[in-house]
Amino acid sequence: MKIGITCYPTYGGSGAVATELGIQLADRGHEVHFVSYAQPFRLGHFRERVFFHEVEMEDYPLFEHPPYSLALAVAIDDTARKEGLDLVHVHYAIPHATSAWIAREMIAPERDLPIVTTLHGTDITLVGLHPSFRSITRFSIMRSQGLTAVSDYLKEETVRDFQVPAERIDVVPNFIDPEVWRPGKEPCHRSALAPGGEKIVMHISNFRPVKRVEDVVEVFARIVKKVPARLVFVGDGPERPRAVDRAEELGLRSKVLFLGKHASVDELIACADVLLLPSQNESFGLAALEGMASGAPVVSTNVGGLPEVVEHGVSGYLYPPGAVDEMAGGAVEILTDPRLHTAMAEAGRRIAVERFSAASVVPRYEAVYDRILSGAGR
Repeated sequence: MKIGITCYPTYGGSGAVATELGIQLADRGHEVHFVSYAQPFRLGHFRERVFFHEVEMEDYPLFEHPPYSLALAVAIDDTARKEGLDLVHVHYAIPHATSAWIAREMIAPERDLPIVTTLHGTDITLVGLHPSFRSITRFSIMRSQGLTAVSDYLKEETVRDFQVPAERIDVVPNFIDPEVWRPGKEPCHRSALAPGGEKIVMHISNFRPVKRVEDVVEVFARIVKKVPARLVFVGDGPERPRAVDRAEELGLRSKVLFLGKHASVDELIACADVLLLPSQNESFGLAALEGMASGAPVVSTNVGGLPEVVEHGVSGYLYPPGAVDEMAGGAVEILTDPRLHTAMAEAGRRIAVERFSAASVVPRYEAVYDRILSGAGR
């Protein structure tokens, strides 16, 4: 099968999952063509049957904002024609599903080009709900022959807010490669992150407001009063300065590391003793899954799709957003009880491998492709 994949190539869950899906599909014998404005960040080196097609953008004075969605449509159409794509799988509804639909209309006189759209989160819960985008979001996803959502929560949100028939949406969760995300991975750089042998509390995100990174600092301030620990931030984004300022205000700057963006997150997360995710909302919680697979108990909020990933009291603890005292208490309990930490680490790893491994999830995407190409798309 020849599959086109379009995603945001920058750091974030949708791009990470889309890239890993393409890699896994290529390993399973398919030919995969990524179409985007830059090479996906997790597509680090040459792989057989994986190709990248860059969207060409013209900086023309007439356009204050270059029309990327139109350039992407042209690139999808061009790739589909030249490479003989069987279908296009777009990740994130806006503008990717719209661009794919335009490309499908362009090639329609010659043949059909089925579209699969995977909904990842803020394309539905935030961006898509904005009055400027709501109607085009619904139009675009309804023109897709296949629709998937990464969690039951996101499916329910889509059905409610966009009046999409529930039977149109397949829930296919995010996934990990257990050989990449695993406990005890070396090098994890523990001696550099915690030179005094402290416990490592880690937060990984794109530092958007929904991630509540100031709460991360607040929780850590309570943890460090009872446990020698270091806080490691991985990632970057608009809320990073707030986290830096709050750490300085609380006198914690020497105990907090801001590592910025890293492609090899799997090496860092293997060092974490606790993964802290106090998000206001998460449609899935890929970082939580990666932490569980790597043996890190998770302390997070009980919102969105997180309860579908983290089992409270089994692989971590779940609390309401803003409950910094409770989160700190849960983290301290995990960090000071070796038996509890081991039990949660082992349970998280087991859940990640049994329910969310690439070997069990990727065939579900293949089944969606097969159904659509056989003419049985819903």
